[in-house]
Amino acid sequence: MDDKSSQLIDVGQLRRGLFIQLDLGWMDHPFPRGSFKITSSDQIRTIRALGLTQVRYFPDRSDPEEPPSDFGAVSGSGEVHADEAAQHRLQAEARALQTQRQQQLAAQQASLQHCEQRFGEVVRLYQRVVEETPARPVAMREQCEALVARCVAEILVEGEATIRLLSEGAGESQATHPANTMVLALLLGRALGLPAHGLAELGIAALLHDLGKQQLPAHLRMRDERYQAEDLAVYRSHVRESVQTGRRMGLSAWALQAIAQHHEMADGSGFPAGLQGADMSTGGKVLALVNRYDRLCNPPSMAQALTPHEALALTFARHKACFDAEVLGAFIRMMGVYPPGSVVQLANERYALVVSVNSTRPLKPRVLVHDPAVPPDQALILDLETAPEQGIRRSLKPSQLPAGARAYLAPVSRVRCFYEHQLPARVPTEV
Repeated sequence: MDDKSSQLIDVGQLRRGLFIQLDLGWMDHPFPRGSFKITSSDQIRTIRALGLTQVRYFPDRSDPEEPPSDFGAVSGSGEVHADEAAQHRLQAEARALQTQRQQQLAAQQASLQHCEQRFGEVVRLYQRVVEETPARPVAMREQCEALVARCVAEILVEGEATIRLLSEGAGESQATHPANTMVLALLLGRALGLPAHGLAELGIAALLHDLGKQQLPAHLRMRDERYQAEDLAVYRSHVRESVQTGRRMGLSAWALQAIAQHHEMADGSGFPAGLQGADMSTGGKVLALVNRYDRLCNPPSMAQALTPHEALALTFARHKACFDAEVLGAFIRMMGVYPPGSVVQLANERYALVVSVNSTRPLKPRVLVHDPAVPPDQALILDLETAPEQGIRRSLKPSQLPAGARAYLAPVSRVRCFYEHQLPARVPTEV
């Protein structure tokens, strides 16, 4: 906010309609934001109770009302005591709200830290699988089964498990794609109503679907549109290699079938068998979709990367026939209109980063809002469902953000995600 358009006024001059800014940290006052328009006498009393003598006032954004004739009047000791009691009450409310904010921020940070740690476990296990499966295939399958079983148990805990965007990983790991695919597949499988044992099989298949790529030359492990026919045939052979590796590990027939079909398409345009949707298993349909979505967001060349919003929109608008209708519908409901990692502009022009979704209200995700008055590491996530007056105006590419907003929101170049159980709903917040 431009200080040149403001002036300092005494707190005794405050009245409804003035747009003010409190030059305090967000933990030092009870208001949702440090800058706002005064709408009530209680707000004025709360500001006075903070011990300030002056506040910053913005004439261009104000439409002041004349204060009531008795506002702030002191005509007797009874009114003095009443005013003191009101100030004590407001101070107690301010302290309670600050405590609530601290608790919400701590819970928010703890949940993210837990997600980061669990994602790291998946990545580290996959790296061991790559290294040790040739010598210890059964032992590595057992370790994968134990990890996936734990994930399934967590996802099936009562309550909504949502997708949570993680921060940028340190470098790019070959395990990021399998980890993302496993998380998305498990959540989609739950949305489709798969039982616990079905989710366990789906999770194993998703985690190990590309393991056969280790048998290919390094330069042919990622699809490239410039491949000649011979190179494309070698690349496509990774499906067969993955199935063979899965057999050596002792995977079930259900999981092996899902792995064999993770590049098949419902319209018959996939490989290696060119199956139609009616011939594909549920696991194959799920893996085909989540594998494709993650590759759109995290391609080998980041110059070709789509934002999560773009990847979902492209999948629905142009490639809908490639995927099973029921599976695609469940995926879109799960991801929301603005999937985690989407950069958006809100109705009030502020910029925000979508960090998790609300499957029951796809247009009302949970967002991190750019607010220079609040340090990024102290910013609370806003649940747009609790802010009915607020909404998303448009989706943006990170490059379209102003420099300050881009540094604050720090949109990731490679999308990593995990699942979390939804935190308790926040009180509505002005943004």
